[in-house]
Amino acid sequence: MGDPLGIGPEILVKALCGHELQALCIPVVIGDQDIMHTAISKFLIPLRIHKIHDPKQGKEDPGYLNLLPVSSLKLNMSMQPSMTSSIGKAMADYIHTGVDLALSGMIDALVTGPITKTGLKMAGSRFHGHTELIAHQTGTRKFAMMLAGKTLKVVLVTIHMPLASVPDSLTQEKILDIIHLTCTDLKTRFNIKAPRLAVAGLNPHAGEAGLFGHEEQRIIAPAVKTAQNQGLDIQGPMPPDTVFNYAIKTGCDAVVCMYHDQGLIPFKLIHFKDGVNVTLGLPIIRTSVDHGTAYDIAWKGCADPTSLVEAVKMAVFQARHRTDRNLPHD
Repeated sequence: MGDPLGIGPEILVKALCGHELQALCIPVVIGDQDIMHTAISKFLIPLRIHKIHDPKQGKEDPGYLNLLPVSSLKLNMSMQPSMTSSIGKAMADYIHTGVDLALSGMIDALVTGPITKTGLKMAGSRFHGHTELIAHQTGTRKFAMMLAGKTLKVVLVTIHMPLASVPDSLTQEKILDIIHLTCTDLKTRFNIKAPRLAVAGLNPHAGEAGLFGHEEQRIIAPAVKTAQNQGLDIQGPMPPDTVFNYAIKTGCDAVVCMYHDQGLIPFKLIHFKDGVNVTLGLPIIRTSVDHGTAYDIAWKGCADPTSLVEAVKMAVFQARHRTDRNLPHD
């Protein structure tokens, strides 16, 4: 369900209103019963809550919202409550429960709603967001964030850190790990038999032979060369201002980016509404919306559920096509 104070409950009931997603899977919402009741009532959604304790109890009837309640917050949403440690703990508990269900095989995939890092911190979590939390819970050492859409997919070498810290955080090993994670998951979960990748440089003009920086020569190019020698179809480091145009025009399957905004700015320009966040390298399938809690419009009835709908569709696609169920994960 995500953060109860954000747009998560609204986009959930909107996404589940109709037959589109129910025709693909049996959705089960992990969250709070009162919050979901309030969302259904406030936004006039023709759904009835079906309370369950086991995903196997979920109804296939599109008129029902299958709810596995984890919290009982008793919030008055008309008063716009503020974040508390108990709300933050509830957010974390939804994630922990979903991961446990996925690891046990009781659900085929996990789709996460938007949360706040502030809420996690107030609840005592040391993690900055879903990705790191889920990686820790699943015992995954090597993982990556992919933002995926029909036109463009980007994968990040570094995620949430100050821009000034990025150059010192780049290593040949880290970039090579991200390349391998990307290729593996494109093969085993996206049904792409021979992935084609492009790698963005860090500096303007990809360093211009050292004129604008040496990271390309010292770190990025050697990692790409190693991947090429291992038989991967990969190009780079390419100038960051042209690599995305190249990827789209040539049908490249993904662009490996050095830092957060390098990948997300072009991605969100194209996929602002329908982008999906995917965690690579996990032993479970996890997708997420590609947006935050949007407190400025929360509980006002104007939130767009498109990203959540696409996240569910992508989770279903991966569940149907995955070929890595018995492969070891780091």
